[in-house]
Amino acid sequence: MWPLYGAGLENMGVNGQPIEVALPAYGPDELLIRHDACGLCFSDTKVIAQGQNHPRILRDMRSEPIVLGHEISMTIVGVGEALRGQYRAGDRLTLETDVMINGKSLAYGYWYQGGLSQYSVIGPDIYASDLGNNLIKVQPDKGYAEIALTEPWACVVAAYALHYRTGLKPGGTTWVIGAGSDKPYTISAGFDAVAHPGRLLLTDVPAPFAGWLKGRAQELSVEVTEVTDVSALPPESVDDIVLLGGDADLVEQVSPYLAYFGILAVMSDAPLARKVNIDVGRIHYHRWLYVGSTTTDITSAYRDCPVRSNLQAGGRAWFVGAGGPMGRMHVQRAIEFANPPASILCTDVSDMRLDELCSSFAAQAEEKGIEFICLNPLNKADAEAKRAVFDHSGFDDVVVLAPIPSVIADAATHLAPRGVMNVFAGVARGTLVSLDLSDAYLKDIRVIGHSASLMSDFQLVLEKTNGGELFPNRSVAAIGSLSAAMAGLQAIKDATLAGKVVIYPNIKEMPLTTLAELRDRMPSVYSKLNERQEWTNEAEEEFLRLMLL
Repeated sequence: MWPLYGAGLENMGVNGQPIEVALPAYGPDELLIRHDACGLCFSDTKVIAQGQNHPRILRDMRSEPIVLGHEISMTIVGVGEALRGQYRAGDRLTLETDVMINGKSLAYGYWYQGGLSQYSVIGPDIYASDLGNNLIKVQPDKGYAEIALTEPWACVVAAYALHYRTGLKPGGTTWVIGAGSDKPYTISAGFDAVAHPGRLLLTDVPAPFAGWLKGRAQELSVEVTEVTDVSALPPESVDDIVLLGGDADLVEQVSPYLAYFGILAVMSDAPLARKVNIDVGRIHYHRWLYVGSTTTDITSAYRDCPVRSNLQAGGRAWFVGAGGPMGRMHVQRAIEFANPPASILCTDVSDMRLDELCSSFAAQAEEKGIEFICLNPLNKADAEAKRAVFDHSGFDDVVVLAPIPSVIADAATHLAPRGVMNVFAGVARGTLVSLDLSDAYLKDIRVIGHSASLMSDFQLVLEKTNGGELFPNRSVAAIGSLSAAMAGLQAIKDATLAGKVVIYPNIKEMPLTTLAELRDRMPSVYSKLNERQEWTNEAEEEFLRLMLL
């Protein structure tokens, strides 16, 4: 296994090598499982970079090292007595890696020993977590790699199935703040007997509207608190913040009070005086949302333009940073799933990655009648094509896969009215991006983000994989044995591969090997790649025939 003792690859393993440990014992209510394949993730490199300071590391790594690897295909090799009616040796599994115990996330590959090990033990924490059973049985004829890649694919699928509130949070805390406007505001729905907040905070609200709010609050037994100074609010979170008027300074000042899934609504019909520095990391991880309305009905800010998280059918979609492993998955999904966009633009600063992306997907997009364009924004030769693409009314969808603030800020300027920018890239909390928040109410633009996935997302990916509608193997770029994990993680950090690295922990020693290199190193395996030289279950079967210990 590869224990990680702290920040930096030098703290992984011992002397740059995995360590040998005894086969773990398992109890009557536990399963002994074998890790058959493990996909490497950019998130793994974040743990390596941050070590003990990573927010999901909840123990002392020096005394209790973690073992990375949360993209897993596994097989049961031992069943405790209490579980023999439910499981048997040989059952194939994957798992929803976000394990909730007493309301706390204790993820596989962070808290629990991950896939960069040959064997591990699964206990009731995982098969009887807060959310139920995190284990998922899979069909025995499926490949190890394609099952391991269910997890990243579930994250991609989840990004297009996001749901946001369309009203004030029932039972939550709403903060209404005057911002220089004395219009006759109202709340037509969501502050009545059917649904209403549990607490109301008021700051500088115009007297007529304040009187209406207090009267309605009294009728509904809603607690009301006057907040005289926005900078003096106690350290608490607020579910909804409503600004009665447009004030960029005020948006920046009060946004940090937003709770998880919090919404800030700007009620104004005039552009803000300047762009606003928005914490895009919390849009991604905390699911913050900014909305607004040019009307005087606060309900309109929530309901008139509900968030559309799926790609606009027949629209124009732009994937920023499309050439990397996750970008390729997003592009593949856009082409293969029903109701695709009419036009797809893929940009990346790596010609190598763009070339591989085009060779993989251009013909398939053309077959489906999708305009497919690949551009390197740094390539002067693409300048004319770039102008032609961007001299347009804008994109219905912009999916950002590059965690770079300046790139996110620029991409937002190319959204069409009612367009959606999905910040999929894992931007750190506290990362500020300058955005024209006037677009939220003058153009009904929405900026959303997402991290992780749900069991339902895993099930959808497996359903489509089993049905031949989705092919996770297309994401594989390189393979190797357990000892190749360090080289694979370095390749991810250096962005030298276009697709995913899959580690097979139980094979003979094998260095990190790209699929192209199999031509000379393992010709019988290479011959079983498909016509696009992509990984297949047949290639994996031949590979394992040669390489299993």
